[in-house]
Amino acid sequence: FGSPLSNFVVYQSRGIIMSRIGIFSAFSLVSIIALLHPSIVTPMLSVPKRIVVVGGGVQGTSVAYHLAKGSPSTTKITLLESKEPAAAASGKGGGFMARSWGNGSPTQKLHEVAFDMYESLASELGCESYRKLPVLSVSPGYQGVKEARKKFGNLMPDWLDGDVGRISPLGMGDDTAQITPKEFVLKMLEATKDRVEVVLGTCSGVETDQGSERGSRKITAVKYQPRSNEETKEIVLPADAVVVSAGPWSCAAEDWFHGAVDLPMEGVKSTSIVWKKPDEVKEVDATALFCGEDDRFGTHLEVYPRPDGSIYLCGIGGSDYIPKEDLKAGAFRENCSAKEDRVEAAVQSFQEISKRYKSSGELGKTQACMRPCPPDAMPYMGSVPGYEGAFINAGHNCWGIAWAPACGLAMSELLLEGSSSSINLSPFDPARFTRKLSRGSRGRKRQGENVGEQW
Repeated sequence: FGSPLSNFVVYQSRGIIMSRIGIFSAFSLVSIIALLHPSIVTPMLSVPKRIVVVGGGVQGTSVAYHLAKGSPSTTKITLLESKEPAAAASGKGGGFMARSWGNGSPTQKLHEVAFDMYESLASELGCESYRKLPVLSVSPGYQGVKEARKKFGNLMPDWLDGDVGRISPLGMGDDTAQITPKEFVLKMLEATKDRVEVVLGTCSGVETDQGSERGSRKITAVKYQPRSNEETKEIVLPADAVVVSAGPWSCAAEDWFHGAVDLPMEGVKSTSIVWKKPDEVKEVDATALFCGEDDRFGTHLEVYPRPDGSIYLCGIGGSDYIPKEDLKAGAFRENCSAKEDRVEAAVQSFQEISKRYKSSGELGKTQACMRPCPPDAMPYMGSVPGYEGAFINAGHNCWGIAWAPACGLAMSELLLEGSSSSINLSPFDPARFTRKLSRGSRGRKRQGENVGEQW
């Protein structure tokens, strides 16, 4: 379960669980987990009838997709998106994934499960941009290409023909892959169009009623401001479950749930560019590059050729760090533009390693987006304590696209089955940073010391 059953001694005798303080009736496995990790088990005893997923990026859409696949046809699923599906990072990210690049931390399983799911989902959904590809590590320097072509042969792309230093393989293409995330988002929505309704508007909060337990609340509706200029009045969507999956802007849910969760978040705003396929080139070789820090340009390029012949570049440097209070106010949600000085730096840095693109390269797109980063670099995935039917799926850092299928599956299991069987969600508890409120002493004091009954 992720932590020892320190408060229980379990005896498998006549279905009874003995505790240090007495004997209790037999609990189900889910009940025990709920006591240890309340954020990873929902107290809801029945499948929700009306679910609202807040956020139409690859994470939110994946949650909606798996809910549609796993829930009864009578369950209504609404995807509430402030602008349009894949409008932010999911429409501007590189889409790189690596099965074995985890570091043994709790997120390792997300890498593995999602990587395997992508291959089958891409085939099932008809995603043309998915493919496995090799990866090279490239250091700045000179005269490295000639030696590398002798050592690595076909791993070396034709367009890597400029000045570089040492080159070495990072992956041979068996456990590294790519997908254009916007295509994946749109394909998931197309496949579930009869089950998932997309509504454009910005979530402004939730409505609740008394929950099943004393002091708890249950979700009854989600409030939003419609995107249409014709509508200025807040609209209320009836709901008995909500999943907040709005990337860096998910931290606004702190206020919606009145302090039940603290969601520290920083938005890392970074520029990326996309090169067009040169006219004289029939096919752009498919090898990704992770380049070392180049002090001349302040870059550490990540280079991803795509099946359409374009080449996507990030790792451009000069990122901006957006604080939580600005994110709550919607910073860069509507417009998120590239920094021109970083575009120029990226162009110069890439043309240093590619003579072909120096002579005939043409930019097709310059853009920027944000990564949602909690302090411990781990996502928030689980239920909101004290709120029945309230869930968070956010803060996936730079791996949000790569982990999306696994996160969507795990969250749908949590909502529909009460716990996730595919991913251990306990390390991702949304309440792990929440301040524990303790009752202060309220009785008589003598020079600061408690005296008498402390009622």
